[in-house]
Amino acid sequence: MTIEASGSRIPLVGRDQISGDVSTLYDDLLADRGALPGWYKELIATRIASLNHCESCVSVHRFRAGERGAALEQVANFDSYETGPFTEKEKAGFRFSDLIHAGGGEIEDAAFDAMAALFSPREIIELTAVTAAFEFFPRNDCALCTPLKPIP
Repeated sequence: MTIEASGSRIPLVGRDQISGDVSTLYDDLLADRGALPGWYKELIATRIASLNHCESCVSVHRFRAGERGAALEQVANFDSYETGPFTEKEKAGFRFSDLIHAGGGEIEDAAFDAMAALFSPREIIELTAVTAAFEFFPRNDCALCTPLKPIP
């Protein structure tokens, strides 16, 4: 298979060429509405992109995290979150996302209970959905050489 002129392995389609549900999934996961702040969801996306070795995804999500309100020190320390400028709740969310990345079966009751002590059920569902979605996006983008929107 050849790589398209855009650098992608498959022809790219515009947002107007796909169904509304698919085109809005990504935006809905990152929207500032919901149980978790948008900047935190972007840092979760950044962390998962890093674990999946998608440097272009890391770059885009770091930028978006800053746009959505993350402090520069938080953006710089997403991979060293245990010692970074994060609350215990935020660190617990990163730990939970790391376990999801390792495989859902890696989440033992004690790990879940520690995280659930800090997050509401709605927040847990949103954190899980964001993490799972961003397991997909960097793998998809890297496998298909999908060009990402340039950072302004």
